[in-house]
Amino acid sequence: MTNEQHQLLMYIDQISFALDDTVLFLDTHPCDTEALAYYQELKEERKMAMEKYASKFGPLQNDNVKCGCSWSWVETPWPWELEGRDC
Repeated sequence: MTNEQHQLLMYIDQISFALDDTVLFLDTHPCDTEALAYYQELKEERKMAMEKYASKFGPLQNDNVKCGCSWSWVETPWPWELEGRDC
């Protein structure tokens, strides 16, 4: 796994955690406009990060697959298959 790939995965993890935490807050504060705006911002950041990862290293989730003449979801190694590799 390259340093860039590792950094991008860590960033996606961090954004995903913040997004999940914001969803939990919104479950109990559904009319909080500041939290709703923060949720939208995080959602867009995560979407962009996921698209960047998919374009460089392959999709992390099946909804990031670019459908063409084959199902590309299975063409790249899974992130955990790359851990410990130097290439």
